[in-house]
Amino acid sequence: MASTKKREHASATERLRLAAMGMEAECSLVLDDEPTRPEALFGSPRDFIRGELMHRQGTSYQLPTGGAVYFDTGVIEVATPVVEIERGCAACAGRLLWESLQFLRGELDAWDAAHARKTRLVGFSAHYNVSFALPSGQPAKGRTIEQLALLLTYILPAPVMLLAANRRSTGVGVRPREDRIEITCDFTPSPSLMIATAALIAGVVREVMTWPTYELDELAKHGIPVISGFRPMPHTSRKGWLARFTCYPKNPFTCDVDTEPWPTQRHGALSLRAIAEQTVRRFWRPIRRMCDPFTFRLIAAVLRGRSPSLLDLDDRPPDYEDVGTLCAWDERLPPAQLARSRYERVVLRAVAGHVLRVNGRRLRPVGMRGWSAVVFQREDHGDEVIALDDLVERLDDWGRA
Repeated sequence: MASTKKREHASATERLRLAAMGMEAECSLVLDDEPTRPEALFGSPRDFIRGELMHRQGTSYQLPTGGAVYFDTGVIEVATPVVEIERGCAACAGRLLWESLQFLRGELDAWDAAHARKTRLVGFSAHYNVSFALPSGQPAKGRTIEQLALLLTYILPAPVMLLAANRRSTGVGVRPREDRIEITCDFTPSPSLMIATAALIAGVVREVMTWPTYELDELAKHGIPVISGFRPMPHTSRKGWLARFTCYPKNPFTCDVDTEPWPTQRHGALSLRAIAEQTVRRFWRPIRRMCDPFTFRLIAAVLRGRSPSLLDLDDRPPDYEDVGTLCAWDERLPPAQLARSRYERVVLRAVAGHVLRVNGRRLRPVGMRGWSAVVFQREDHGDEVIALDDLVERLDDWGRA
């Protein structure tokens, strides 16, 4: 007998209409001071998270915060939903990420108490995603996302090192991912520095997308300092490029960021901080468009040496060793006061199970299709997939319902 259940895709597209960004964090799991694979201790996140969770796919689940959690080759990974790019978007994404990390820490604390064990989340890596699109109405003229990834590998590492890296870091990567660019680097145990990194990356990536060509010759035209002898290598995971410490004449993560000179191709000898500051100076306006005032001041302060970078410390700080406890989201941070983005509000309504009424029909959210659409169940038990962009237009009605 054929199933009467059918799925409608008329509203759901794979691409979002609005430019968007998102963040991910990977944490290692330590059990009673011994490194442990989360897959070995827990079959899935549901084994330590209490209450009902909206399933995504495999062992991936939506959290009540709007984020998603899953296990990925020995780490616990948390991802934010997409946030439309507008002023303050980096703070919105950063808050989402840290709220999810804090939620997981709370669930692990409850599991610890019930089993007389002690778990720790150790910060491992962070990924910053920015949607890719050529300027409206402009022909590609050979511009590809792969070319953009390589070009960004020459632009982003120095400022990202100052904002996000520590003395034990090994590299900053850029990966082309279909319709988005993904920047990979170390986890940063400071919500404010992580938000600053996200704002800088989003501003630079979206601005470089508008350049007339993605050839490396553009670096000289825009006055970007490039360290002599730097040669990026293929990324160690997925396709893309990596500015690993071995790609430089010496290790940039262990140098004195203020005094050690780095020969550059066109700007003479500069310190790493000076290279980062001169690079960012070319992107101040687009970066500012991504920032709340607090974050914009913090970026400037770190790059000018008025606020400490993790590279100013003698070693990686101990905050990495217990995410959610030694480093945690602080509701007193100015970005915490920002309104939630429209995409975020759509996802939160879906995860909360709020019923949506459309033309007299009751639709109950039961899942997500990637980050671009919500899956609803109709009263006849069939599925209906509606794009986030279409749900944004129904937010007010959905909220009242």
